[in-house]
Amino acid sequence: MRARPVPPVTDDPVVAELDALRREAEACEKCLLADTRTRVVFGEGDPHSDLMFVGEAPGYHEDQQGRPFVGQAGKLLEQLLATIGLRREQVYIGNVLKSRPPNNRDPKPEEIEACEPYLLRQIELIAPRVICTLGNFSTKLLSGSQTGITRVHGIPQRKRLGGRELYLYPIFHPAAALYTPAMLETLKKDFLRLPEVLALPLETDDEAAGDTPATIGPRGAEPPLAGPGPAPPSAPPTPGPTQQLGLF
Repeated sequence: MRARPVPPVTDDPVVAELDALRREAEACEKCLLADTRTRVVFGEGDPHSDLMFVGEAPGYHEDQQGRPFVGQAGKLLEQLLATIGLRREQVYIGNVLKSRPPNNRDPKPEEIEACEPYLLRQIELIAPRVICTLGNFSTKLLSGSQTGITRVHGIPQRKRLGGRELYLYPIFHPAAALYTPAMLETLKKDFLRLPEVLALPLETDDEAAGDTPATIGPRGAEPPLAGPGPAPPSAPPTPGPTQQLGLF
């Protein structure tokens, strides 16, 4: 009989609870992806970061290594982080799905439903100020709206997730931008505005108590904060052909 791995000793309750959640996810068989995955890709990064990225699902390289965003899309994400003075170790990176869909197909509703509790618990434990959703699937799931990423990218939405107020900031998925130069330029512009989004006040901020927080709008405009419904439409460049249609 193989010995069970011993959980790491830590005085940080968030790290301990994330490790326990990781072990639960690694043993999960709630959907058929458990039969085809190589490794569960739980997520990684700073468990106390103000900034969390949520993508769609692991790809081939992620499935092999058990780490999120380690392929070409991951390299682009690291380059984008460098433009705002951050390294991947300073943020937390995860996905909607913890297991790779065969042939990188789109996630199925039952797979999203099975993995959603893990993602919501991660959000609750990490307690970020901003969740940057990458592409359609994470944006629609966490916003509760079916409005596509081409209409809501670059517009912060104040939400309550994981029991706390935060900002949802949808942007294009790096994998989609790899194939479309115009989309890559839009992604870069949206990414450069992340420091502004991180600086937006929240109800939990003592200095902002009782105030109506300001927001930044798409490309210099100042629309009202998005409420429970879809955000105001923007007019991004029309994306060209891509091999990753599910990402936007």
